[in-house]
Amino acid sequence: MSRNWIAKSAISAFSLAFFFTLTASIPTVSIADNEVEQLMRGMDDLYQGDSSESVMTMQIDTEHFSRTLTVQTWSKGPDHALMKILAPLKEKGTTTLKADNEIWNYLPKINRVIKVPSSMMGAGWMGSHFTNDDLLKENRYSDDYDCLISERNEQDIVIACTPHEDAALVWGRVDMTMDAVSKLPKQVQYFDEDFVATRTMAFGAVAERDGRTIPTQMEVTVAEKPGERTLVIYDSILFDVDIDDSMFTIMALKRESRK
Repeated sequence: MSRNWIAKSAISAFSLAFFFTLTASIPTVSIADNEVEQLMRGMDDLYQGDSSESVMTMQIDTEHFSRTLTVQTWSKGPDHALMKILAPLKEKGTTTLKADNEIWNYLPKINRVIKVPSSMMGAGWMGSHFTNDDLLKENRYSDDYDCLISERNEQDIVIACTPHEDAALVWGRVDMTMDAVSKLPKQVQYFDEDFVATRTMAFGAVAERDGRTIPTQMEVTVAEKPGERTLVIYDSILFDVDIDDSMFTIMALKRESRK
């Protein structure tokens, strides 16, 4: 899968001179570094607690096929996550595990566990426009990007982020639009190394889930594939649930698949 697929959340303060070198065409608004950091950390942690459990519907529309998946997920901290496909029957029981910096897939039809190499973090998961990295949160804006507010008005705050030179990322820049009042994300636009916009993630259907107000829908579209999209709908999500560490093991990858 090419770089024309998707990335994730939030960021810390950075060198203004370096930012101007890479994004000279973007007007900037002077602002305290800690405000940007707080905004981006909030974005990083929007769907995370100490742990979480969720069920989501994923609608995938491409030129060649359309399908809908139901997926159950468990996570603990930023480094451990398990995903299990509940439907349709054809993919039921397929599981994906992230443990620290490694990702594994279990394919029940062939009874095989496959480790995903780091070079495949940008590959689409189950034919969707979301990558392994997107779904399992390999990167954080607050750790891997430098950000600056580029535009601000009564409705929106636009934050432009550039990756650290040593970060293993494919984006030349990421622009995030937040609601100026709620500070919730409205849109994230991704640019390649030539600063050409390649894809967009739009957020919607803001609602309360387990005491948090969050966008419950995320839609990804790709510039070079008009008409295609992946829509994720959070049917339910619980934060700070009790999950044993044994859930995030190769043994659990197979065990949960069979439940």
